[in-house]
Amino acid sequence: MDYLDPGELSRIESEFARGLSAGAIVEIFRPKGVRLSEATFRKYVQAGLLPRSRRVGRKGKHRGSHGLYPVESVRRINAIKKMMAAGLTLEEIRRSFVGVKNHIDQVERSLDETLSGLESELGERALASEQRRSLQGELTGLRRRAEVLVSDLSRVGSALTAQRALGSVERSDLS
Repeated sequence: MDYLDPGELSRIESEFARGLSAGAIVEIFRPKGVRLSEATFRKYVQAGLLPRSRRVGRKGKHRGSHGLYPVESVRRINAIKKMMAAGLTLEEIRRSFVGVKNHIDQVERSLDETLSGLESELGERALASEQRRSLQGELTGLRRRAEVLVSDLSRVGSALTAQRALGSVERSDLS
C-alpha cells in the first residue's frame, strides 16, 4: 500500500480548492492501493474524523445540488490510514489530534460563515457612513478574535494529543 506524499497532497489541495465529492476522494486513493469505500468515508465523517460536506448547486435548470467535502479531507484520510496501519483503532484516532483538528476546523468554518453573513448584511443595509465604519471596525475586531480563538484551540488540541501520547507511553511502560 502506498500513501500520498506531501507533493501529491499539495497538488491535490491546490487543484481542488473548492472541494471534492466523496466519490472523487475515494478515486484519489484507489491507484495507491488504499482501501476506501464511500461507506467507509461516510463512517469517518459520522465518527467526527472528517468534515461534513456543503451543498453546492449545479449549473442548469433543475439539476439539483451535490455535496462537496473540503479538500483537507484527503490529507486527513491519508493520516487516518497511516495511523490504522500503525495499529491504532478509530476511537484512538478520534481522540488524537485528527479528531480535535476536525472540531477546530468546524468552529473555524462556522465563525467564518457567521462573520461573512454579518458582512453581507452590513453591505445590504442603508446605513450612515459613520455607522457603517463603526460596524466594519467591530466586524474586523471579531474576525481577529476568531482567528486568535482558532489558533488557541489548535495549540490546546496539540497539547492534549501530546499529553495523551505521553500517558499511553507511561501506561505501556508500566505493563
